[in-house]
Formats: sequence, C-alpha cells, structure tokens
Amino acid sequence: MNTLAQLITKEMETAFNAAGYDAAYAKVTLSNRPDLCEYQCNGAMAAAKAYHKAPFMIAEDVVAHLQENTYFEQAEAVKPGFINLKLKPQFVAEFLQQMAEDEMLGVEKEKAPKTILIDYGGPNVAKPLHVGHLRSAIIGESVKRIMRYKGNQVTGDIHLGDWGYQMGLIITELEKRKPELPYFDENFTGEYPTEAPFTIGELEEIYPTASAYAKEHEEYREKALHATYLLQNGHRGFTAIWNHIMHVSVADLKKNYQNLNVEFDLWKGEADAQKYIPGMVEMLKEKGFAYLDEGALVVDVREEGDKKEVPPCMILKSDGAALYDTTDLATLVEREELYQPDEVIYVVDKRQELHFVQVFRCAKKTGIVRPETKLTFLGFGTMNGKDGKPFKTREGGVMRLENLIREIDEEMYKKIMDNRTVGEEEAQKTAQTVGLAAIKYGDLSNQASKDYVFDVDRFTSFEGNTGPYILYTIVRIKSILAKYKEEGKQTEGLYLRAAENEFEKALMLEIAKFNEMIDTVYEEIAPHKICAYIYDVANTFNKFYHETKILSESDEEKRAGYIALLALTKKVLTTCIDLLGFEAPERM
Repeated sequence: MNTLAQLITKEMETAFNAAGYDAAYAKVTLSNRPDLCEYQCNGAMAAAKAYHKAPFMIAEDVVAHLQENTYFEQAEAVKPGFINLKLKPQFVAEFLQQMAEDEMLGVEKEKAPKTILIDYGGPNVAKPLHVGHLRSAIIGESVKRIMRYKGNQVTGDIHLGDWGYQMGLIITELEKRKPELPYFDENFTGEYPTEAPFTIGELEEIYPTASAYAKEHEEYREKALHATYLLQNGHRGFTAIWNHIMHVSVADLKKNYQNLNVEFDLWKGEADAQKYIPGMVEMLKEKGFAYLDEGALVVDVREEGDKKEVPPCMILKSDGAALYDTTDLATLVEREELYQPDEVIYVVDKRQELHFVQVFRCAKKTGIVRPETKLTFLGFGTMNGKDGKPFKTREGGVMRLENLIREIDEEMYKKIMDNRTVGEEEAQKTAQTVGLAAIKYGDLSNQASKDYVFDVDRFTSFEGNTGPYILYTIVRIKSILAKYKEEGKQTEGLYLRAAENEFEKALMLEIAKFNEMIDTVYEEIAPHKICAYIYDVANTFNKFYHETKILSESDEEKRAGYIALLALTKKVLTTCIDLLGFEAPERM
C-alpha cells in the first residue's frame, strides 16, 4: 500500500506534467507550517531556474490543474512559489479504511526478504547483568522486531563472553577454595559430578574476588593464565567446570532477560568460534593477507581516504594468543558457514567503533564474508545518571539490572495504588508491565548513538513523553471500546467516516503517517522515531478525546465512525509498542 505522501506526489506529478513541467519537481512533504497547510510542494522553486520563469507563476500553473482533484480540499500557490495543500476529509477516511482492512496496516513487506543476523546482548557469563547491559538488549530487541515486521528472516544472537582469562580466574579461585574437587585431580578418570560446585550467587562472588586478587599477586595471575590456556586446549576437568559455569550462568541470564521481554534465538558465544580460528588463521597466511609485526600476526586494513589512522587488525598476539579481533572474525566465519546472512547488525557500545571498523574491513578484504554481505555497526551511547556520569547505585557502585527493574516496578506500584483503580494483585502485575514500558521507552526515545540521562522520576511519570503516558492513552482507548461493547455493539467491521472537525482530522492525519514512519524507521534502523510518532499520536488522540463526545454522541452513525477511528488508533499504537518490545495492560 502506498504512503499518503506517495499518493499525493503522484497527483502532483500529473499536475506538473499537465502544466508543462517535469514531474521530477512534484515531490510532496509534510508541511513545516501546519497552521497554514497539511502538505506542501516546493518544486516550483527548484523549477524556476530550469524554466527561466518566476516560481510563483509555475506554482500557479500547477495549482490550476488541481482545482477539481478529489484528493485536495485546498491547493494554493503562495509567494514566492510554494504550493500549500489540504486534503479532503473523505480522501483521508478512505485511506485509513484501507489501512484498517490491511493486516500490516498499510506497511509493505520486503519483496525480496533478507536473512539478517543481529548481534546484541553480549554479557559475560559468571557476572551479573548490570545497567550497562540494558541498552544493547533493549535496542537490539526492538531492531529485531522491526526487521521481522518488514518480512525478513531475522536471527538474534546474544554472543556471550564465555571464553578467555575470566574463565581461568574462576577455575583458579575454585581450586584455591575447593582443591579436593575431582576437576583438579589429573589422575581422575571417572564421570564428573552433574551438579555444579557453586550457585549463581557464589559464582558472581568468585569472579570479582579472583580478579582483584590476581592484580595484586603475580603468581596467582600466571596460574589463571595457564588455566585459561589449558581450558582452551581441551583440559578435561576444566572443560567440565566451564560447562557448569555455562549451565548456571545462562539459566540466570535467561531469567533476567525474560524480565526485560528480550529473547534470543541463539545463545552462542566466543567459545563457539574457537574451532574456526585455526583454519581462518591458516587461510589468512596462505593468501598473504596476514603478516608478522613485532611478533604479532596482523592484517593491514588501512584504506585510501582514511582521515584517522586505522591500526592493523591483530589476529594473534606475539605469544600466539587470540584476541577479540580473532574471535569476532571467527564468529563471522561461523555465521557465513551456518546462516549465510545478507546482513549482520552489531548493537554495541559506540566506543567499540574502531574495533568493528577493523573487523569489518578485514572480513571484507580477506573474503571471510561475501562482497554483498552488509556489516552494520549500530553503536549506542551511555546511560547516565542525573550527574551526567554513568548510572550508579546510591552507594556509587554499578547497579545490577534486576535491582533497577525492581526499583522502577516499586515506583510504578506506588503510583498505581495511589490511583486506587485496581486491586493489589492486579496492581503488582500492572506495575511490572508499566515499569518495563518506562524503562524501554525511556531508553528507546533517545537516538541510539546519543548518551542520555536515566531519570527515574521523569521516566515513571504518567505525563509527558514517557512510556506510562503512552500506555495510559492506550488503556483509555481500550476502556472506551470496552464500554461500547458492553452496549452489545461490535468494534470490528465499522467504517471510518470523513472527519467533521479539526481534532478528528488531525488524529486521522497522524494515523495515516504510520506506514511511511515504519519505512523510515526500517531504512534508518531508528527505533526512536517510533517513540516520537506514538507520542504525537497520543497527544493528538487526547486532544480529540477532550474535545469530542464519543460514547455520548446521539448520532449512531457518527458514533460508530468515532469507534472505528479509536479501534484503528489502538491497533497502530499497540503495533508500535510491540515493535519497541513492551505491551499495554487492560487497566491502570
């Protein structure tokens, strides 16, 4: 289904041609002066030079061919050469009716769907999730849903940090505490225990203890490095410990991500890429891409036109150890072999941009990925406290994600109970739903690449540009529709009528922007534009609600038209919040 702007532009192209001008000048945009018109065409200004004619005269010529047009209530030329357009309410109503009858609300799916892999999440196992993990999870989940909505085959991969020095530290500390365990007995040949020798709480304490101790004790650090080496080379006992770490840690991660309504299709990590490293290194050497630089194996990734220095991509350190560059490249080898993606999108901290420039260039240059495979870096900014510094606990430590979620839920519960509209049990569930919306909308309403201030008071407010305000609007619409149904009426299959006042028309025009907005969000990978759109829709709806008698309207046909508009507004808003990764309760 065409967007409203596309339909209007086609009419303008016909008018430009009829007036003797090139249709290329006929592009229509939303008005930047909504007090004067709804859409505008500035093509006459550009055409003036080509036709050696005053832009206002060109605009007048075009407008003369629009007077009988069924799309426009008003088309006028305005000096120095703008064409201002207002749409006929009947035309807008017919467009919305088409939207209402379309399963995709007028959004066209990709004609050639792509296979897309999204790399987001990226936590380290054996460590609790903290607020620093929030943005990758929230943005990545929304991007995954947006890509799927357009009909693509999309796979989300958490890409765990599950390999390397941290594992050696945990193994070393565990041996220090429980040397009697069979994993450390080189002569043990039996079956290792199926039960992990630690809980998630103990595991989360072991790692920071070991990390701090290793910084002060060189012998301990060397032992941890050696344990890492043995694990990576198949040590039987250490591999069994690693399996325990993964089992305990991943179960806890799944629970925490579930609380965020974030799901991954793949729970792969750096460990999965290890088997691809030897073959990849051999290929890079054989084909002459890799060379030794001060003992390290590197690939030059500089390109002509670089304004900043781009260092070589390091494949192996001088001691033969792999790095992040190595595992990220090996992961691309694995992804090519198993999934053949058309695009891989990385949702990671923007401070890692140079690393991904190096990896992407190396992957393309060496043929690790096909020339047509698109590698996209979606870097996000930091989530800061009101002091402008990275978000911390009141004591100044890094806040655990589950504690942040609990704080927000408690704040929402207080506000919902203050309203006294629902019982205690329902209030608890509703608080979780609204709390999640507060967190996700608070994050996603900011452009991903920008830092932002996480303000609990503002994000949990029922007023302003917040998740709770959006949900409150949806709940208000649900309430009106429920009351209409209580009268024995149906909310399905009703027809939209031409708007009869400015508030109704303003809402219809906002709803009509939906498919164009989704296309823009999809092309730009910009979830924040969904937030901006639904905030406009919510504001426009609430003005309409306050200015219009909906259920008390005596004209039944007009009332049914209002209900049809509300049903469509609800469908648009609920579709949008689903793409953002949260939902609305029935009551608040």
